[in-house]
Amino acid sequence: MGINNIPVIAIDGPSASGKGTVAQQVSRNLGFHYLDSGTLYRLIALVATQRGVNLADEEALANIAKQLRVTFKDKEIRLGGEDVADLIRTEACGNGASRVAAHFQVRKALLGRQRAFRLDPGLVAEGRDMCSVVFPDATLKIFLAASAETRAQRRYKQLMEKGADVNIATILQDIRERDARDSDRSVAPLKQSANSSFIDTTLLNITEVVNEIQRQYTEICVKNV
Repeated sequence: MGINNIPVIAIDGPSASGKGTVAQQVSRNLGFHYLDSGTLYRLIALVATQRGVNLADEEALANIAKQLRVTFKDKEIRLGGEDVADLIRTEACGNGASRVAAHFQVRKALLGRQRAFRLDPGLVAEGRDMCSVVFPDATLKIFLAASAETRAQRRYKQLMEKGADVNIATILQDIRERDARDSDRSVAPLKQSANSSFIDTTLLNITEVVNEIQRQYTEICVKNV
């Protein structure tokens, strides 16, 4: 099977809309590979912070992106032999990733790496520009959304379960600021592509969203037989 014939389910949406949990479940159910594109930007932000690199220095960040040596195994994300899965899930790292992702040269450096995840028998990819830029020929394109308040509650619950000392008002403010930054950037802004299916997850649980995405994918497969 040629790489362009390998099916891709691309899922875009704002922070804490449920993309990660949903995409992982769909990939497991279908036996597909999984790409969390946001992890790559978080890793760059982490390395930049550790090295004291200014997050406005596009050239330096692009060099980090080109030289990034990371391996993914189960729930581990190993950077230079160290599991950094927990380190990159902090709010600070998430906000840093949003700033890093605004740079054209960084996104260009990561494009080939992201597309390399397209392997048999298929891929579920989630992020901000999976439908519009990375996989414009995806078999199914989904845009997940939820109210900022609902997303803040979800993020607050996640962080509290990890024992983090967090404030929901601060989380809500961070989410709104990140939404604005991601939507207003000049390079690959967060937006629903014209041929994406919109799913509002505000009042839906994970199982309901997963079932709807798989229903739409099955419908496409049946039509293409």
